Amino acid sequence: MDVEVTDITPNGLCLLCRDRVSFLSFDDFPWFKDAPIAKILNVEAPSPNHFRWPELDVDLGPRTIESPERYPLLAQMGSP
Repeated sequence: MDVEVTDITPNGLCLLCRDRVSFLSFDDFPWFKDAPIAKILNVEAPSPNHFRWPELDVDLGPRTIESPERYPLLAQMGSP
């Protein structure tokens, strides 16, 4: 499946998949905020409901992207 990051702004990134663009704000998805651009651009879609950034160890689904408030982030940033 084709998926790509089409834009990175100071507030977040735009993800294009199946002719749909989604905005992922850094407030809702903090793993991307200080990540190198090359690692943000390296996104895969191993299945229709799974987006993966292998170099950042981030996996997201469309529901999480569409309604991040319904899916609180369980992972902590940084080391424990």
